[in-house]
Amino acid sequence: MTSELKSRIQSDLNAARKARDKHRTLVLGTALSEIRNKEIDGRVDLDDDGVVQVLAKAIKQRRDAATQFTDAGRDDLASVEVAQADVLEAYLPEGLSEDEVRQIVRDLIAGGATQMGAIMGGLMPKIRGRFDGKEANRIVRDVLGEV
Repeated sequence: MTSELKSRIQSDLNAARKARDKHRTLVLGTALSEIRNKEIDGRVDLDDDGVVQVLAKAIKQRRDAATQFTDAGRDDLASVEVAQADVLEAYLPEGLSEDEVRQIVRDLIAGGATQMGAIMGGLMPKIRGRFDGKEANRIVRDVLGEV
């Protein structure tokens, strides 16, 4: 099973190379490298969900680095990290709103999940790559407080 998303990134990388777009070439090449490393570590070909997980992690790392650079007064480096994250975000599925995540949490609670771990265990596979995990944790705590 091959990932259509990985194939799309590869073809976009080839197009960026032909256009001599150094920025996109660097970002997409790095992303494909991270995907291949994940495949080698797991000894498996990633499907689209696996590729989304790798991309989401890469975006999170770049956003965290940008925050650290901004805190250190290096706005020039922070802007580079943000630009790289923006390129990768184009490959993620459409994000979820906070209200949509709250509804999923309520549905999980209605389905019998009453503990934080059980709710997060059911929630994360549904929102991975489409909503931030820390924010999801906060939402679960809020909804559990309402119950």
